Formats: sequence, structure tokens, C-alpha cells
Amino acid sequence: MATQASIDAAGLVGSNLPEFTVGELSRALKRTVEDAYGRVRVRGEISGLKRAASGHIYLCLKDAEANMDAVCWRGTVGRLALKPEDGMEVICVGRLTTYMERSRYQLVIESIELSGEGALLKLLEDRRKKLAAEGLFDPDRKKKLPYLPDVIGVVTSPTGAVIRDILHRLAERFPRHVLIWPVLVQGEGAAAQVAAAIEGFNRLEVGGKVARPDLLIVARGGGSLEDLWAFNEEIVVRAAAASAIPLISAVGHETDTTLIDFAADRRAPTPTAAAEMAVPVRAELLTELLKQERRLVACAGRVIADRRVRVDDLARALPRPQQAIEERAQRLDGWSERMGNALRVLVDDRARRVAHGWASLPRPEATLAAARRVADATMVRLRPGLLARRFDDGERRATELAQRMAAAGGRALVHARQRFDALSGLLDSYSYERVLERGFVLVRDAHGKPVTEANQTKPGQHLGLRFHDGEVGTTVSGPSVAPARPTRKPPTDGSQGSLL
Repeated sequence: MATQASIDAAGLVGSNLPEFTVGELSRALKRTVEDAYGRVRVRGEISGLKRAASGHIYLCLKDAEANMDAVCWRGTVGRLALKPEDGMEVICVGRLTTYMERSRYQLVIESIELSGEGALLKLLEDRRKKLAAEGLFDPDRKKKLPYLPDVIGVVTSPTGAVIRDILHRLAERFPRHVLIWPVLVQGEGAAAQVAAAIEGFNRLEVGGKVARPDLLIVARGGGSLEDLWAFNEEIVVRAAAASAIPLISAVGHETDTTLIDFAADRRAPTPTAAAEMAVPVRAELLTELLKQERRLVACAGRVIADRRVRVDDLARALPRPQQAIEERAQRLDGWSERMGNALRVLVDDRARRVAHGWASLPRPEATLAAARRVADATMVRLRPGLLARRFDDGERRATELAQRMAAAGGRALVHARQRFDALSGLLDSYSYERVLERGFVLVRDAHGKPVTEANQTKPGQHLGLRFHDGEVGTTVSGPSVAPARPTRKPPTDGSQGSLL
């Protein structure tokens, strides 16, 4: 009886409780948690940070007592003031919600900030060591600043005392053309704007519509570590290190140090000092230029005087130009006479060689007749000794040999005729008659000897002029005048040339 009563009682009690599905209860818990903790600030240490391919970030916040899952959606990741890393102690602002599929609650992060200055300094030191290990701070990467840049690019806030101090000091020392790229210098998005400004100046083309700066100044006034944190971000440090334009870092006051100071080519303790590094003092430059000008003029005067003395000494050692010309003219006359004699000797030699070659050529008819006689004699010697059954073959072979010898004699005759024609043409080209056909005249005296020079004639002398189509007589009237000898220009193609 007791057991049955207990069972009935249990059934009555169970029937009084509301019944939920798993999804209904999960949604009810989700609404309760989100209503009670719509916006919270949670302090903890980041661990197990994961970046999904979608761009979301998943992490866990923990302290000595508990841990909490957290997620930062892709749209929020790009707006975070700092880049979360494992081991970083942070304060996360967001809303608490539940993940129904796993029955877990999590924090949806909307913003992240470091917890305390000590954590900032530790993060700063860790980041400095990491970037230094990559070589971004090596002295070998530093570029030399231009002595007097034509255009200076300034990356800073357009409002405030920093830009006014830079412009004022530049105007005092040496006025230059200044391009200002306005950016935020603290807060959310400041680091991205500063990095974009540095990269933007570097992308300007030389000689373009907007002048490309010869020097960059990244400047900001003093402030707390949190205020200057944008200049400690990796994106800014890497942009400064990758800048092809020399860059001066002028962030904060003398005691302030940021990571961009290590990556820049020069660090200025203040923005005003950066302007002093950028340009020299104009008055001092003019004084130095005048001093260098006086030294240059004095040095040039000494060099000119020394060169004048050396030129005078060399001039005394040089021969007279007229004497050099006379010697060259005499050598030219000798060469001209030798060339004429050599031309005549060459023509005579070629004529003798042609005549000798023609005389030594055998007559084709004689060669052919001799070959036939040899063939006939061979046939006579072979015919008695041949067997009767091979007589016809021998006769045919002899006939074939005779025909081949006749053909060979004909080819030899054609070759000899071709050679004779070539030698005849060469002899004809060397003939003086071809020269007369080109418009020249052969002058002969009364004895038929050629007259080659004007000083061989005298007034009243009878001469014969041989043209290509006939000969006429003439009489010399007036004194003989030696014409100027034409000078032959050397070949311009590097060859030796020809006497013909």
C-alpha cells in the first residue's frame, strides 16, 4: 500500500510542473541572460585565440577562478583598437549571450582595451622584440636624409599646435613646399590612417600632378602611453620601415618613445626638432656657399695658370705647322708618282700573264685527236687478244670510251674558251682605251711619247690629243702651269683600297 501511494504522489507532483522542449528552454535561457546582461565589461587574460577563415575571432577569457568563451565577429575585428593576442590582459566590452547548440554561454565582444599600463608596457616590449627580430630596426635599413628637400610631406592632425610649429620653424630656417596628409593621431582608426598616409605618399609618382615628397615627417604632440598607442601598432611600424622616402619620427616629447621611432630613418625629440632636421638654416647655407665660391674661384685660377704654363712649354716643343704641311706634301708627291708607276707595271704584268696563259692552252682539237688515236691504238692492241664471245662487249666498251673522251674534250674546250674570254675581258679592262672612253685624253708629243706632266711642255710645242674616237693636234699657248695634284680620300669602310 505504501509503495502504491508513493507512486501516485509522485505522479501528481510531476503533473504540476510545466513541460518544455529543449529548444524552448534554450531560447528562454538565452532571453534571460541577454536581458540581465545586455552590456558588460569583463576583465581577463586571453587564451586559446583562434582566427577562423571567415574572419571571426574565437577566444577564452580567464582569471584565477573561472573562464568564459568569447567571440568577435568579422565586422567588429577591423574596428578593434588593438590586435588581440594570447596572454594579453584586457577589458572586453560586449553583451552576454548563449550558444544554444552546445548549451554554453559566451561574450560577444564589441571592443577591447588593455588592462592597466603594466600590460601595455609588456605588450610594447614583446612587440618591439618581435619586430627587431625581423630586422625592421636594423641600422643598415636607415636612409640618409636629403640635405635640402624640395617637397616635405607631413603626416599629422590638421588641427593643433604641431603642424603650426612645423610650418613656423620651416619658414624661419628655409621655406619649403609642404604637403599635409591629415590623419587621426589617437583613438580608433588612427593607426590605419597613419599607415595609409605613409603608403600614399610613397605611391605618388615623380613628376606627377601632385609632387612626390623628398622627405616625410610623422608628427604628434605629447600624451600618455594610451594616447600614443597608435604609433606602436605593427601596421604603422611596418609602413614606416617600408617607406622608400626618408622618414623622420616626431611623436611626443623627448621622454616619449614609440615603436615608429625605431623604424624611422631619424627620430626627432619634438615636432619642432623634426623641422630643424629637415632643412638647414638659409643664412648659414648662404655663408657656406660664399666661402666655397671663393675657394673654388681661387682654386680655378691656380689651375688655369698652371695649365697656361704647361701649354706654353708644349707649344715651344711643337714643330712649325708649315713645316709639317710641307713634309706631308712632299710625301704625297712621292706616293703619287709611285702609284702611277705601279699602275703601269701592274697593267703590263697582267697583259703578259694573259698572253702567256692563252699561248699555253692546248688546242681542243689536238687533245680530242690524241685521245682518239689512243683509243684506236688500244682497240688495235686489245682486239687480237679478246675471245670471240667477248668481242662485241669490248667493241661496245671502246665505243663508249671514245664517246666519253669526245665529250670530255668538248667540255675542256668550253672551259678553255670561257677562261680565254675572262682573260680577254680582264686585259681589255686594263687597256688605256677604256680609260679614254670614260672621258680622259692621252697627250703625246711630236715623237709619240706620252706627256704626263705640265712641266714637260713649252709654248709653241705641237701635241697630239688621243680621244676614244680619234686623235687631234694642238699647240701649247702660254707658260706651263703645274696643276694641283688631287688628293685621294682613304676608303671609309676600313678596306685597303685598290690601285686600279
